[in-house]
Amino acid sequence: MGCKFSFRTPRQSVILYPMTTLALTELLGALVYDPSGAAGRVREVAIAPQEDRTRVSTLIIRTKTGNRMLPFTAVSAIEGGVRATTAAGEWSAANGTEGLFLLERDLLDQQVIDVNGRKVVRVNDVDLEFDSQKDPKHPVLRVQSVDVGARGAVRRLLRGVAPRIALHALLGKIPARSIPWDFVDLIETDPARRVKLKISHEGLAKLHPADIADIVEELAPDERQAVFQTLDEETAAEALEEVEPRVQKAIVESLDSGKAAGIVEEMDPDAAADLLADLPEDQTEQILIQMEPEAQQDVVELLEHKEETAAGRMTTEFLALPINATVQNAIDSLREFEGGVEVISTIYLVDSNGTLVAAVPLARIVLAQSSDPMLSLAQEPLVLAYQEATEMDVAELFDKYNLQTLPVVDKHNKLTGAITSDDVISMLRAKL
Repeated sequence: MGCKFSFRTPRQSVILYPMTTLALTELLGALVYDPSGAAGRVREVAIAPQEDRTRVSTLIIRTKTGNRMLPFTAVSAIEGGVRATTAAGEWSAANGTEGLFLLERDLLDQQVIDVNGRKVVRVNDVDLEFDSQKDPKHPVLRVQSVDVGARGAVRRLLRGVAPRIALHALLGKIPARSIPWDFVDLIETDPARRVKLKISHEGLAKLHPADIADIVEELAPDERQAVFQTLDEETAAEALEEVEPRVQKAIVESLDSGKAAGIVEEMDPDAAADLLADLPEDQTEQILIQMEPEAQQDVVELLEHKEETAAGRMTTEFLALPINATVQNAIDSLREFEGGVEVISTIYLVDSNGTLVAAVPLARIVLAQSSDPMLSLAQEPLVLAYQEATEMDVAELFDKYNLQTLPVVDKHNKLTGAITSDDVISMLRAKL
């Protein structure tokens, strides 16, 4: 099993093996010894994320001459306290903690994002892994997980109050609720610290946009802004479309116009138009000015329509082909299409004037020969909505014909947009 190390805090003792875990709250306040004897107590435990996100780099020690920085590379053991190989006088003064993430100050009692559980949680304690197996003279201390359950809370409340044996017996009866450190996304509202500490939301960005939206809605306004500032624009746009309108508006208002424009550009035109219509006019203008001309034009056109009409609900991203197109033409167009997946469930056929002639479900193309005319696969009857149609008219058409998309035309029957089932669901949800 190997030798044992005895780790003592002011009122309790913990036995450590060459590789085991200990709680951050057990390490805080522990006695620290330099070669000449007792030198102070552990005040903070720090990591340097820009170097290693998991490894403890420094212990901040409270000494008679003030707080000092003890590099963990100078820690030889945790045996009856923290044992340092260098004299306390050699430890640099803790005049600042720039570039360091302090586990007590920055993590205990703070909200973090559990990207595996897809939720926001509060940290009650931190589980550390002490490893002296690889190099007994230079042990390593790593952040293993965060405790978000009752066990961590009880340990902190009763530490130094209840006898050690009784406390450990009680903790043994409480189920552990911890999140591996790799699944934790930190929330830092200070942009400068985010950069220095290299805090990003790569784990969060891999989640489904609807899950990101649920998480964001649990955060405080400044935390939401921090998250959206670090997400790439495409991910931010997808998530923003899933957020409820009130929160959506607040998030965009908190961002600078350049960042907001980049996100709005990546949104579906109809969703972008709905969002900008809710913003103050001057902010909408600032965002539009910084958008790419093509995306700007699509949104401006939609802003001219009333939101409660078919034109106000449609997207200008759709796939339309000439009336004489073949299945092969359709397949080639699908490969090049950059719009949303939900709008390609139906491909529209138009004449030389852009007049809507037919609608072809994607499923029929899959079963057809590449040389087959698209017109021969048209769905009957051709169901459409005029731009001035009301939201209720649109909903009734979707219900009656079990539609996935609905083409929208102007008074001359020219195809101007399409409404998806997602748009209708969002519309009905908003009226609940």
